[in-house]
Amino acid sequence: MNENLERLHLNDGNSVPKIGFGIYKIKESEMEEAIGTAYRTGYRLFDTASFYENEAFLGNAIRKSGIKREDIQIATKAWPTEMGYDEIKNALKRSLQKLQTDYVDIYFIHWPVRDAEKMSETWRAMEAMKKEGLIRSIAVCNFKKHHFDALMKGNKYLPVINQIERHPLLTQKEMAAYGNKHHIVTEAWSPLMRGNKVFQLEIIKKLAEKYEKTPAQIILNWNIMQGILPIPKSVTPCRIEENFHSLDFALTEEECREIDALNRDERSGDDPDNYPFDKK
Repeated sequence: MNENLERLHLNDGNSVPKIGFGIYKIKESEMEEAIGTAYRTGYRLFDTASFYENEAFLGNAIRKSGIKREDIQIATKAWPTEMGYDEIKNALKRSLQKLQTDYVDIYFIHWPVRDAEKMSETWRAMEAMKKEGLIRSIAVCNFKKHHFDALMKGNKYLPVINQIERHPLLTQKEMAAYGNKHHIVTEAWSPLMRGNKVFQLEIIKKLAEKYEKTPAQIILNWNIMQGILPIPKSVTPCRIEENFHSLDFALTEEECREIDALNRDERSGDDPDNYPFDKK
């Protein structure tokens, strides 16, 4: 474990590790062992959400593991039903209580909503909570360019991160380039596409053999080498460790371009412009 690993710098002056640990679908019975293993391995960023219904499990696991709050970063997210100025303030209070902490390091809008005014006032409330010290950094998930336009009307802070689905079959180069232009870090959810499909791609297998790494490590390093923060999830100790050690080598620019060329715009999750979460 290297505590001095180079970090990604955010546009508000804060920073994050180059890889995070996803909490999606981790059960209460699995959480303490998973968090303990992840922390001992070297993970310092833990990513959950109100929708996952496991914030309390994470809070308990951190406390029981004896992990110091100042040694880690916790990210959580507000669901579309929690959008609105007062609503998101109440949502954060609930999350803080479950996580057993006075602040979160990163607070995300989980999905953009079609009501632009509601999204803008939600962001304004997040800016206010950042000033109060309840949030260190404010961020978004699943945003496209037009969502950023709606969000920023009359508001001060740009999001520090845009967390989007990204893997070799959905490279999202346009959104990553938009993030780079505006100093917004791109974070990859479902970086391994929730299964073995991307592991069977010939280029991935070839590179795994060349570097004597697993296909998962190749894909995670492809993100890392392009300045994109992956947040893989696992409850299996050997895979938790394996994913973290995707930091230990470096694909070349040409090899990254080879993986980029695999893109098929193929999603494993919903398209932000066509999803069932927002009724308006």
